[in-house]
Amino acid sequence: MKKKIYLLATILTATAALFLSSCLKDNSHYINFNTGTTFVDFPLGGFVNYASDAITESPGTDANGTIVRQFAVNVASANPTTKATVVTLAVGGQSDVDVINKLQSNVSYVLMPSNAYSFTATTVTIPAGQLYVITSVTFYKALLDPSVSYVLPIKIVSATGAQLTGNLNIHYYHFIGNDFAGAYEHFYTRWNDADTTTVASTPRGDMGPTTFSPVSATEFTVQTSYYTGPNYDVTFNKTIVAGVAKYSNWSIQFLPGDISSGLWAANITVVTPPKFVSLHYAFDPTAQYTYAQSLTLMRFYFKTASRAIIDDYTHL
Repeated sequence: MKKKIYLLATILTATAALFLSSCLKDNSHYINFNTGTTFVDFPLGGFVNYASDAITESPGTDANGTIVRQFAVNVASANPTTKATVVTLAVGGQSDVDVINKLQSNVSYVLMPSNAYSFTATTVTIPAGQLYVITSVTFYKALLDPSVSYVLPIKIVSATGAQLTGNLNIHYYHFIGNDFAGAYEHFYTRWNDADTTTVASTPRGDMGPTTFSPVSATEFTVQTSYYTGPNYDVTFNKTIVAGVAKYSNWSIQFLPGDISSGLWAANITVVTPPKFVSLHYAFDPTAQYTYAQSLTLMRFYFKTASRAIIDDYTHL
C-alpha cells in the first residue's frame, strides 16, 4: 500500500485540498512525494489563484479602511514531520509586479506603497507533525489611490528542512483601480416634474465631495442624492489607440438591489432610467472619448413618475 500523503485540508475553501494536489503535480512542476522530500507552499497561492487574491472585501470603518486577509503556510510530505519547519516570508518587489503585468494585459499594476499595509510576521513556525499555520497581512485601503491598481506580492523565500514548490510560493494580493475612481464634487438638482426647463424645486446645490468607488477596472458606482440614495452603476470599455486611452460603450443603471425592494420600490417608479446628459457633448454610446471628454459625461439624469433628477459630478 502506498504511503498516505499528508496535505493541508485547507480551512479557507472546501476545494483547496483538491487544488493543492493537482497544482503540486501539474506537468510543469511535478512533485513526487514518494522521494521523502518535504515541501512548503501557500495552498492557495501562485498565479493560478490570482483571482482569489483580489482584495474586494469591504474595509473597516476606521480612518484607514483596514482589511485583514488571513492565509495558510503549508508543509507537505510523505510522512508527518518530526521537526518544526521554520518558514521565512518576505514582501516581493517590482520584479514580481512585472511578472503579473506580463501574465495579464487587462490591468497595469504598481507595487503597493509600504504605508498601505502591515506585514510583520515574516517568520512562521509549523510545529512537528502539524500541517500548516495561519498568518495574516493587514491592508489600509483608505491610504490607496482608488484610480491606481496595486499588487502586494508576499513570498516564501526559505524553509528549514524543506524545499519550495515551483508554482505556489507567492500570493499576489491586489487592488484593481479604475481610471475614473476617486474624489468628485457632487452637485444635485431636482424638479417637481420631468421638465428640466422649468424652475427647479431644489436648485442646483453643492452636496460636497463624494467618491466614485471602483468595482473593477471598467466599472464604478456612485450614489445619487435623491430619496433613499441608490447607487448608479457605470460601466465602460477602455482601449489604447495610438498610445492614447479611449473610452467607449458607456452604460449606466441603478444597482438593482438598491431599487428593487423596501421604501424605494414601494414609493418610487423610475419612468426614465439613468442616462448621460453632458453639457458638452450629445452623448453617443458608440463614440470613443478621451479621458478629459469622458469626465464631462458624469452628469446623470433620470425621471420618476413625479420628479426629474440630475446628479452632476466634477472631478477633483
